Amino acid sequence: MRIRAFDLLLTAVAPAIWGSTYFVTTEFLPGFSPMTVAMLRALPAGLLLLLIVRQLPSGIWWGRIFVLGALNISIFLSLLFVSAYRLPGGVAATVGAVQPLMVILLAHFLLATPIRLAAILAALAGAAGVALLVLSPSAALDKIGVAAGLAGAASMACGTVLTRKWQPPVSLLTFTAWQLTAGGLLLVPVALIAEPLMPVPTATNLLGLVWLGLVSSALAYVLWFRGVARLDSAVVSSLGFLSPVTAMLLGWLLLNQTLSLPQIAGVVLVIGSIWLVQRSHSRSQPSSAAAVRTSAPEQ
Repeated sequence: MRIRAFDLLLTAVAPAIWGSTYFVTTEFLPGFSPMTVAMLRALPAGLLLLLIVRQLPSGIWWGRIFVLGALNISIFLSLLFVSAYRLPGGVAATVGAVQPLMVILLAHFLLATPIRLAAILAALAGAAGVALLVLSPSAALDKIGVAAGLAGAASMACGTVLTRKWQPPVSLLTFTAWQLTAGGLLLVPVALIAEPLMPVPTATNLLGLVWLGLVSSALAYVLWFRGVARLDSAVVSSLGFLSPVTAMLLGWLLLNQTLSLPQIAGVVLVIGSIWLVQRSHSRSQPSSAAAVRTSAPEQ
């Protein structure tokens, strides 16, 4: 139980870090294009980790790594930044909050994971909590931004489930290096062809890029993939609700934003939804283990 709690805590650090993306993007990188920021966030971090591990994929893993790199990194990050630049942070976070529900459904079809009513209710409650946290009556909707947010959530949901399904015989650091590098490489032609040249970075821009690359990518993805390998997909995905909570707290602490009663209620709903998912899966584990022992042939 202590090991599981430690795994949950470490995994939760990743979405908490990702909650800083909206703040860093808007405050540190206002003149940068979405695909360029996504590429600069992933590729340098991947290459740095690759220099450390000094190991490349082989055989079937070349194809799988580029699929995972596309889903978890290039497609997800590019659509995340499109959503972040075209929508208010609150709307973008609310749209992305459908990801845990997508993970539950995909895990059922790809991993034969049972669909639990408690997990469905928790996902809906978490999305409602996020809406209370970040939406305002004056929030504007942009069709392209909303579509990008939904597609990005679907991409990350597929990547989360497939990452659990495909576990290469290498270290976690190596697995992360492969995905970040593959995802970053896929973004290079898009950033060079489809977007204007990157402005000359200022010291503030460089600080933002270093945070997004080293902390929000290299460190956060290592922790996230570690959790995906050790915990149920629905459990890991529910922790993603912590991202908008972090974003709200940063706005309160650094941008002098106020906390309203609905936002406080949203925090309670988010924390309650995460607790409900963990409790649901914790209860099912003993019975699942007993079933395995009962059905196992005698040696």
